[in-house]
Amino acid sequence: MKQYDHYAISKELLEFIDRSPSSFHAIKTLSEMLEEQGFTRLYEGDKWSLEEGKGYYVTRNGSSVIAFRYKAQFEGFAISASHSDYPCFKIKDKAELGGEFVRLNTEKYGGMICSTWLDRPLSVAGRVIVKNENGIESKLIDIDRDLLMIPSVAIHMNRAANDGMKYNPAVDTVPLFGGKESKGTFTDVVAKELGIEKEQILGADLYVYARQKGCVWGSEGQYVSSRALDDLQCAFASMKGFFAAQDGKSLPVCAVFDNEEVGSSTRQGAASTFLADVLHRILAGKGEEEYYRSLASSFLLSCDNAHALHPNHPEHADPENRVKLNEGIVLKFNAGQKYTTDGISEAYVKYLCGKEDIPCQSYANRSDMAGGSTLGNIATTRVSVCSADVGLPQLAMHSAYESAGIKDTAYMIDLCKALFEGCFRSVKDGYELY
Repeated sequence: MKQYDHYAISKELLEFIDRSPSSFHAIKTLSEMLEEQGFTRLYEGDKWSLEEGKGYYVTRNGSSVIAFRYKAQFEGFAISASHSDYPCFKIKDKAELGGEFVRLNTEKYGGMICSTWLDRPLSVAGRVIVKNENGIESKLIDIDRDLLMIPSVAIHMNRAANDGMKYNPAVDTVPLFGGKESKGTFTDVVAKELGIEKEQILGADLYVYARQKGCVWGSEGQYVSSRALDDLQCAFASMKGFFAAQDGKSLPVCAVFDNEEVGSSTRQGAASTFLADVLHRILAGKGEEEYYRSLASSFLLSCDNAHALHPNHPEHADPENRVKLNEGIVLKFNAGQKYTTDGISEAYVKYLCGKEDIPCQSYANRSDMAGGSTLGNIATTRVSVCSADVGLPQLAMHSAYESAGIKDTAYMIDLCKALFEGCFRSVKDGYELY
């Protein structure tokens, strides 16, 4: 049985999340990790000249990244896909709402549990587009202090508050920034944080994020909680597995996409050409025939967290296909193909898990409850490869503060390592597994 320092892995995960208050910051943090491992950055607008055995990465929009290790001869691509975004509130272009107070004008990004955002310290992070001498540049911003709050209505004024609440995002989840004295100062705060004049600001993508730090907790320290475990836990684990993997017969590709929480239909999302563009350029000069031959022996592991059995509401789970914290990675199934796992991809994941002694669980929604979708069934419409949807079990998905098992991150690291070291070679009507 493998020995892990689960506490150390969880602390590293929480440090990664702490450095990643927005998808832009997450990709910056992952890029820094890649640089530390000796990977070379490529730019989509440059001519690529790839060298045998070297590692490379390329970003798009500053919020998605694809990394790979190049070699001229390989059987197919071993691909992991996760996402960098999470449900939160996006600040509108005209950011201030006036009146007796100054509030920030926001809209929902993704499907969050609104109540979890109330009565907790919040701040702002994202990117600002700034005019410089040569044109424009993008600057990341994280206002690293308690800046905002969304106050609840007192129980005395809303006696039905505990009977179920429907939240109006134009009224109930608007963050408080200050009193009348703060009118017109939000842009000043942003400019001061960046050390620029506010007149230099030409555009921005700013988001509200929860300030509470992640923690390890439980009777034996068996749980970990943080914002954005969905899906930064998988993004972190897949990249760690990518770094740990030894060279195999496949060409390893680690992708982290933006905008999964709003459907992925952006130029940097899983529904874009980003993955296909990178794979084509890896095979530049070898022709379309070699590209399609490579795809036939490729495998995509779509890594996005899964719903664990709830301690207070077990009735929400399928009677048999239910998963628990700290009991291993999750294979996700859906007859309507919201998850891409089929018999073949299930077999390959179980083969990898068995080979590496990784515990594996099966998840399906209750048959009378609709579930969500994820990256796999979107990405494979652009890059047609065999795919399985996996994840790590968690509670309170899409809360401002989510919970997971302390052991499971290590299992995903090991699964991704096994994926990148392995090979899923197409042979007539079957596959050879390595």
